[in-house]
This record gives sequence, structure tokens and C-alpha cells, in this order.
Amino acid sequence: MVISELVRKTASQLTENPRFEAEIMVMTALGISRTQLVTDNRREIMQYDIDIVAGMVKRRLLGEPLQYIVGECEFMSLGFYAEKGVLIPRSDTETLVETVLEETDGENIHVLDICTGSGCIGISIAHYREKAAVTLADISDRALALAQKNIRRNSVADRVRTVKTDVLHECLDGEYDIIVSNPPYIETEVIDTLQTEVKNFEPRLALDGGRDGMAFYRRIIEIAPSLLRANGLMAFEIGYNQGTAVKKMMEKNFKEVKIIKDLCGNDRVVKGRRV
Repeated sequence: MVISELVRKTASQLTENPRFEAEIMVMTALGISRTQLVTDNRREIMQYDIDIVAGMVKRRLLGEPLQYIVGECEFMSLGFYAEKGVLIPRSDTETLVETVLEETDGENIHVLDICTGSGCIGISIAHYREKAAVTLADISDRALALAQKNIRRNSVADRVRTVKTDVLHECLDGEYDIIVSNPPYIETEVIDTLQTEVKNFEPRLALDGGRDGMAFYRRIIEIAPSLLRANGLMAFEIGYNQGTAVKKMMEKNFKEVKIIKDLCGNDRVVKGRRV
């Protein structure tokens, strides 16, 4: 079997974005680039590699996210490792990073990324703002280990550090110009209604925002003023129906509070400045 045949066979077994996912699986199994996928498409492949791809297909048909299967994903045009037990970076979250980047230029800034997960938000900020020093905070040892791998992958180890903290029950320290967070914000009772690849494979710890989905927002809004410098920026990712509620909470301790929509027109970010 040659590469092009394996891609076609794989695509015929998949249901979601079959051609795209088949190509990603084959590229990963063979360790080749997209260019090689095209230029070497008549190359014969070994049964061993065919079996690897077959295993990937089986996992995908059971609902496992493609990112976990291939072990990586793209975010803000950067490469990030993806592993089970850590939330997968999503393109919607790029709105949060872009919002922060628009609020900064080339100055020296200290950034705190709370509930960092894979580190994609804070690492992306560090990549695009070369004078930024970033702290990635999370309760999960698995997430922090993956964030460390992503720090090294994106060559920002000289300016990005990790810290373990339970933000709901522990106090953070330091002084920051920006706090950014994509916290767990799904209502507890809603999680079991989510699509299979989310509810069965992604970590509940990174999804569950409490009974009303607001537990982390309340806590972070409470502690943020003691961590931010005067006029410091606070920026959250939010669920599509949480903008008004989070904005109202922030207005108690922040000024210039605004809701920002993503490319699909959904409320996605709430930002404000420390009074």
C-alpha cells in the first residue's frame, strides 16, 4: 500500500472531517510533513505503520479527540503538545490572547495565567511579547508538567515559569500587570450533556465551574485586585451566555469593563482595568 491509498482508506472509515483527520493521522504515524504527504504519495509503506493508523482510527471512532490521539495541536499559529488529563487548546480561546496582545506593546510586563492547563495562553503571550515575563498557575500536576513541555517547545523557558496552586482555596502572591484566565466555567449538571469527546475524555477538573459555572470567576475577581498593579488588566474567557453576569461581577472592583465577541459573534471575553 502506498501513502495516498492509506489516506483514502483511513478517510473512508472516519465520520468527522474525514480527509483532514486521515491526513493528520498518516502524517503523524509516518513522521512526515504535509509537503511530503503530497510529494511522496506513491511511496510504499510498511504494515507496521498501517497498523498504527488503524489503531488511531479505532480510538477516534470511540470518540477520543484527534489531538489526544496525535499528541499535539496548533494554537495561535504555534505548536503545543496535547495529552489526556489536560484540556485541549481551542481556537475560540485565541480571542482571549488577541485581546491581551492588543492591550500591550513592547513594554516589560508581568503576566499571571490562572488555570493555565497546557499553558497555551501564557506561552502565546510570551511568544508574541518578547519582554513579557509570565507565570502559569494550575492545581493539576499533569497540566503543569505538560505546560513545562510546551514552554520548552516554544523556546520561552527564560521568561515563563509554572506554579502549583489551588486558586479556589489558596492565596497567590506577586505583583502583575495582567491577569488572564480561561477557568472551568461549565455548570456541573451540564457536563454530562456535552459531546462525547469532551465529557468522556477531557478532564472534568478543567470543565467544572460549580453549580452555576461561576465559582472560579467569583474567586479570581475577589483576589485579582491584590495581585494587579494600578490600572492592571484582568481578562477572562467566558461561556457564550456568561458575559453579562461576569461583567456585573467585575464592575465592583474594575473599571472600563467590556465584553468582547469571538469571530462567530458569541460573547467570549470580559476584560477590565483595576481601579
